[in-house]
Amino acid sequence: MSRESSPPPGSLSRRGLLSAAAAVGGAAVAGPLLSACGTGKSAGTGSTSQTQLTQAVPAYLANTAVKPDVPSVQGSNGAMSDPLFLKYPDSPVTTVSGTPGAGGSYTAITPLWAAIPASSGNTYYDTVNKALGTTITMQPSDGNNYNTVLPPLFAGNKVPDLLMIPGWLNLTLNLGEAVGRFFTDLTPYLAGDKVKAYPNLANIPTSAWAAGVWNGKLYGLPCYPSAATFEGATFYRKDIFDRHGINADSIKTVDDLFNLGKELTDAKAGVWAFDALMGGDGAYFDQVFHYPYRWADVNGKLIFKYEAEEMVEALNWHAKLVKAGYMHPDAVANRSQNADQRFWSGKVLMQSGGTGAWNGSDTKSGTAANADYRRQAFKLLTSDANKPPSIPLQPGAGLFSYLNKRLSDKQVHELLATLNYIAAPYGSKEWLVVNYGAEGADYTMQAGNPVLTEKGNKEVATTYQFLVSPPAVTTVQQGYVDVAQSYAAWQADTVKYAYKPMFFAMNITEPSQYASIGKPVTDTIDDVKLGRKPVSAFQDAVKAWRSAGGDQLRSFYEGIRSKYGDGTK
Repeated sequence: MSRESSPPPGSLSRRGLLSAAAAVGGAAVAGPLLSACGTGKSAGTGSTSQTQLTQAVPAYLANTAVKPDVPSVQGSNGAMSDPLFLKYPDSPVTTVSGTPGAGGSYTAITPLWAAIPASSGNTYYDTVNKALGTTITMQPSDGNNYNTVLPPLFAGNKVPDLLMIPGWLNLTLNLGEAVGRFFTDLTPYLAGDKVKAYPNLANIPTSAWAAGVWNGKLYGLPCYPSAATFEGATFYRKDIFDRHGINADSIKTVDDLFNLGKELTDAKAGVWAFDALMGGDGAYFDQVFHYPYRWADVNGKLIFKYEAEEMVEALNWHAKLVKAGYMHPDAVANRSQNADQRFWSGKVLMQSGGTGAWNGSDTKSGTAANADYRRQAFKLLTSDANKPPSIPLQPGAGLFSYLNKRLSDKQVHELLATLNYIAAPYGSKEWLVVNYGAEGADYTMQAGNPVLTEKGNKEVATTYQFLVSPPAVTTVQQGYVDVAQSYAAWQADTVKYAYKPMFFAMNITEPSQYASIGKPVTDTIDDVKLGRKPVSAFQDAVKAWRSAGGDQLRSFYEGIRSKYGDGTK
């Protein structure tokens, strides 16, 4: 489900962004943010105690001027579902009076997963900069190659005035050390009640700021923040379930799920119940089998998820699906590149994946194959009917922009004022300017929603949003109202079961010698879950992982917990 109404071509909703980030970055963008230091003796480890975090993050002051069609639902552990808008409000509110900037000129580098528009004569850029009262020269760079763009900037001390850094590059950039050398400490400007000078920044959830805190100081401004970010879901073909008379709400356990395999698999007709359900590192099914997202305390001792008995149980169960013949042969062969096509065409009826897949573009692709196509997600499943559902929260943001340390105090204040404009919430006049530019030239309102013109399609790009973004909302994309409503309802139910995993949103500099010790284990997870090797091969791989550095990594995290806490409070 898109987080924006009729998003500009090439732009990304927050959930779509997370899926794209996982693909190009090799890790979930909203996962724990780890940056390896070269020696393990960095002057800045990135770690922050709970007391320091509380002192560094901005206070939260919700904007209540914009009224959604369906408001947020309060969950557990600070999680809140995103509000639902069925169309853009008829009378957008004004959240910024006057022109925030003072005529300064700045440069900004951000990623872009689309064609890079011309900067000269760009009405969109000119419109936004005029509204800001500053000139921010946007220099978007190919998001697929962004990992090659940033290191030379640091090495040559050529960091721009504003720079967006995705969490998956923290390791490459050794950000635990780099933030103090290259970027402005925003703690004196935004910590606590200081942020109230910038009401739209204060409207960003507290949890979204947490992973922008390094070494006890606030440096990062959140992009695409949310108070309810989850790793993924288990999806099913609702239209086909309806034809079979299957009530998905009655599917509560993995036994129920397995039994669907027999009912729905018809290999002669080329239909299998399942695609692969576990990611290579056990992703998605930690929420079902209750093994740790990463680390957990078991009887006072830290264990990594590989060491949990529940992961063995999950691998055995997944391999049982394969042995029973309920999984598509391409999934068994670990060919994931056509997984969506298999789902759209009805060759598989259930799959796991990131929630970014659940949007209007997916529905449009699916209906091209089958007019009745509808993706839906199961309510949270559990491996045991006696265990309540649970799902680990992800940090409220995994993408942050940073201000260059060479900026003067006056320039920092000017930029924060302009960023406050850019962070205006969905439903405001400012949001329309930042996301769509000039009405008439770049977009027109159609059926209550902004739609890009031919000119806007060429000029409008997701750029300013990568400097800071307002809280996420759920909106209708490409006219699929039911998709928006279904996602909103799923999220509202899911937030009730959210928990904070250990070291939640803590920026931890993990010594580089441990960076690759998990690869043999994840390779073995693939082999075992697909029935190519016995579960004993996984257990042997875990023993080797412990010897290769897993036990030392445990001690490292024990030290982090002892000094800084475990991030669950």
